[in-house]
Amino acid sequence: MSSLTQIREIVVMNLQSIPQRLGASLVVVIGIAGVVGVMVALLSMSQGLGKTLGSTGRLDRVVITRGGSNGELASFLERGSVTVIKQDPAIKRGTDNLPLASGELIVITEVPRFGQKTGANVTLRGVEPAAFALRPELKIIDGRKFRPGIREIIVGQAATKQFDGLRTGAELRFRGQAWKIVGIFSTKGDAHESELWTDAETAQSAFARSGFSSVLVSLNNLDSFESLKSRLTSDPQLNVDVKTEYDFFSGQSSGLTGVISVLAGIVAFIMGIGAIAGALTTMYSAVSARTQEIGTLRAIGFGAMPVIASVMSEALILALAGGLVGALIAYVAFNGYSVSTLGAGFTQVAFQFAVTPGLVLIGLILAIAIGFIGGLLPAIRAARMPVTVALRGG
Repeated sequence: MSSLTQIREIVVMNLQSIPQRLGASLVVVIGIAGVVGVMVALLSMSQGLGKTLGSTGRLDRVVITRGGSNGELASFLERGSVTVIKQDPAIKRGTDNLPLASGELIVITEVPRFGQKTGANVTLRGVEPAAFALRPELKIIDGRKFRPGIREIIVGQAATKQFDGLRTGAELRFRGQAWKIVGIFSTKGDAHESELWTDAETAQSAFARSGFSSVLVSLNNLDSFESLKSRLTSDPQLNVDVKTEYDFFSGQSSGLTGVISVLAGIVAFIMGIGAIAGALTTMYSAVSARTQEIGTLRAIGFGAMPVIASVMSEALILALAGGLVGALIAYVAFNGYSVSTLGAGFTQVAFQFAVTPGLVLIGLILAIAIGFIGGLLPAIRAARMPVTVALRGG
């Protein structure tokens, strides 16, 4: 009988006997499912946050902030600087022949979560009229746009799902003043959907701000970015950082998503040790229960390699089953689950967990690795067991 035939026969025989060790086998499956489920869930949080912030930007739009600031909240641009920026020839012109540029003000407001009385930090973005032409992806899905000079607000669709009282017609109070919500907008799931928007001049007056946090501009073409950046950063009247909108918002997510990924790795490592210990115990138990069977097979001519293959196949199949169960649980429980967390500006960013095929693949690879490590030593022990000892039952 060839080695391949021996491997096939002993593997099939071993797998058919798994139901007889169902309890011990489930220990491996459940342990690995827990590791994979937790890791995939944590990584799906990182994936969802990165997707939300990363999808906010476009390469043909540019965000200009004060030099050295780490975000819009920490940035301040004087009105004169904003006027200088808007005159750059690389900026696209609108149908009214005015620059497609919006000076924008970021302030922190408090809005309670559902079921809570204390407020959570939410971004209030004051924008100029050009902000809507700059962002054609923004659509009013309920109500209307705010009117300039009046304390009116439109709110992002994602914010309405995370915070209480954000509905058309409702009122919020900031700085002792009533602000009326007149509409709800969608930006296809990007970070702006976590914000409240109002007229920039109105926000400046209400919050005693004289300038802006940033300027968003639209480029004539992609090739004009470097020339725009060179002129603005070398202008002695200005002290600015110039980034494409895509790079700006992707950079906002990198720190937090990196922390989440490291946390997922640490948790997976700790739980993985426990899962490996469970797999080792189970597989050693399986080998111990089959010592006479293994001895008989060796006595009639089966080699060491088929014995190793039979033990390893059981470990890997149980591990794969655990990985699939864990990934399925993570997908059902978390994919599309909406939450909010503090972003880089210390304000809440609403996003959805995203269990992607890539994360499932990572989970399955981890499961197989645990199964391989947990099955290898018992497999080697089974193959090295003397035939006479095995026939006596170990």
